[in-house]
Amino acid sequence: MSSGEKLRQLLTRPEIIIIPGVYDCLGAKLVEQQGFDVAATSGFGIAASTLGLPDYGFLTATENLYSVGRIAQSINIPLIADLDTGYGNALNVIRTIKDAVQLGLAGVILEDQEWPKKCGHFEGKRVIPMAEHAGKIRAAVETRGDGGLVIIARTDARGPLGLEDAIARGKAYIAAGADVLFIEAPQSVAELQIIAATFPDIPLVANIVEGGKTPEISPAELQNLGFKIVFFPLTALLAVTQVMSNCFRHLKEQGTTANFPGLVNFPDFQKLNGVPEYLQIEQKFKE
Repeated sequence: MSSGEKLRQLLTRPEIIIIPGVYDCLGAKLVEQQGFDVAATSGFGIAASTLGLPDYGFLTATENLYSVGRIAQSINIPLIADLDTGYGNALNVIRTIKDAVQLGLAGVILEDQEWPKKCGHFEGKRVIPMAEHAGKIRAAVETRGDGGLVIIARTDARGPLGLEDAIARGKAYIAAGADVLFIEAPQSVAELQIIAATFPDIPLVANIVEGGKTPEISPAELQNLGFKIVFFPLTALLAVTQVMSNCFRHLKEQGTTANFPGLVNFPDFQKLNGVPEYLQIEQKFKE
């Protein structure tokens, strides 16, 4: 069974799917280790961790696909990849989706922002015409083949154009063949309720960014409203940033890490990365 088919099976379950965001293989392996059914890459996180830059469209298609491909290969659970705008028009989307299928991705998110795009919770976003993005969704659906790749259509129109326009775009993108709808950055519980009521039979995404524009309500509350997926795209990135900052401050001030709390012990880290298994393989091929 392909990863896309596994994700489709999960979408048929009654409970909401809680999906942590990751930006590297280590984070993805930890998500799998903790028993989550799905992981998702964060373009915000990959831009920050690989380039040290904000989510302002600096990350190229090549850089992003290289990162998400390695992450997909490092785990045995489905991976959804944030593929920004598809990196151009419908022709570029075709190339991007072909690469996504070859990399073994379970799902992809394609958004309707103008390039260069911005984080969905930043100000100053601009969107392309609705018909243009609907065409890009059709191109993605036609290109994915029979592997079950899940197409998640995202609209960022709520910020620049308002909720009514965002809902109209959602209807157009579902009509174009998208499997899942992601209306980014609704700004109140009332707006979440309107979205859910408008699309009662469509799998819907909620995106919870700590300190972002969408209310930080619980997955259970989102499920009661009618949402199927909840992303926590930046939680791990924010947590790791705080822990590393504390670690480096401690080392600078104390000149040692001897008393720094909460470190994973070295043997456990080796187990996470598969060192015992690779030692066995190494021994197998020694003379």
